Amino acid sequence: MVQNMFRTGFLVRATHTLLTWVITLILFLHNTDLRRCEERGELLLPVLFFLLVMLSVLLYFAVSLMDPGFVLTDTVKGSNEEMESMIPQSSTPRLRRCGYCLLQQPMRAKHCQTCKRCVRRFDHHCPWMENCVGERNHRWFMVYLLVQLLALLWALHVALSGLSPSVSWELWLRANGFLLAALGVVGIFSGVVLLLLGCHLYLVSVNCTTWEFMSRHRISYLKNRGDDHNPFDRGLLCNLRDFFCACSAVAWEQTYERNTPNSA
Repeated sequence: MVQNMFRTGFLVRATHTLLTWVITLILFLHNTDLRRCEERGELLLPVLFFLLVMLSVLLYFAVSLMDPGFVLTDTVKGSNEEMESMIPQSSTPRLRRCGYCLLQQPMRAKHCQTCKRCVRRFDHHCPWMENCVGERNHRWFMVYLLVQLLALLWALHVALSGLSPSVSWELWLRANGFLLAALGVVGIFSGVVLLLLGCHLYLVSVNCTTWEFMSRHRISYLKNRGDDHNPFDRGLLCNLRDFFCACSAVAWEQTYERNTPNSA
């Protein structure tokens, strides 16, 4: 029973939700800017903060429960001639079958050992989401990081506003203990989310995934291309447009072929 709960990510998601609302409750109950606004009848900032936290939680569950782009069937349907015409074999590595689920993997897909599925444009498996980040949910993962960072930075400011002076260190710790704990948790998460958002923005800007960046030397379609050549990079603006605006699966084999030197 417990093992199945861990497998489905129930405990991870429950922990995230509980931690979020406990910290929010601490910020509202102590003498912070939010509490002082409530007492003065100025409800705009408290309501906006609550809505921002709610949005971050909803985005967390959306990304966590969303299909990241699982490969459900063989990538290429139809005759071998059709496949050959779409993917010239002279310069493009052949599509391969996954050794675990036996499905034909599209380029940039990878089998996730945790999810036990192949994922299109695999980026990484996020243990805090208990889900893969891939072609279908990567942009929403980025939106979630941005909203979460805004909520954390605002919470950091609110927690600092609630710290009150005292005549001794012991009394000060007793008066501010919960706020200090919230401040520590929020500060750590703010740093982690800021680092994640910065790294992913860079990778998106050059059209590279975390897996490709970390394992380039082991990936068949990248290991012979040199460290400075990314066959999927179409320039900053095109990369950002394709990442945030593309609504359908991309045939990365065709992009690879167009951007590969000495293609047939």
